[in-house]
Amino acid sequence: MPYVVDFATVSTVGLESSPVADALAGLRANEARYFKNKYGHVFTTEPAADVRSTVDRVHGILESERGLVIASEPLEATEFQVENIKMAYVFYRSGLSINVMYPIDDGGKRAVGFKLSDGMEVPEELGAFKFARQKSKLAGTIRGSYFVIKKEHDEMA
Repeated sequence: MPYVVDFATVSTVGLESSPVADALAGLRANEARYFKNKYGHVFTTEPAADVRSTVDRVHGILESERGLVIASEPLEATEFQVENIKMAYVFYRSGLSINVMYPIDDGGKRAVGFKLSDGMEVPEELGAFKFARQKSKLAGTIRGSYFVIKKEHDEMA
């Protein structure tokens, strides 16, 4: 069942099994606030099992681009388009959030972003990345990193 993420009242709905559920919920709410304020988009997530194609698409890009396999269980995911940008998000039990930004137009910046919830360790599979810190009223301290997508991925276009 889809869940409309409320950034005014942060809820752990769908994320309860995470050991950092409160921080992950804050991170998810932080993303929802950004898309609402910048694009007027209502951020809605679904259980990962219900949107397996989105999770598989994100995992396929990670594997193809960097040989990355995420060890943590995906809990929720979403896929949407704002303006000319296709977005996909996966939220994991560990507290990790991964997003794929894939502009439809040629020449746009295509990237994969990683965000770590407050209180979680850097996953072993992401140990090669440097993470910058950002403060958020909703999520505490968020650590983030990214890489640029170099290959074409028809499933996102």
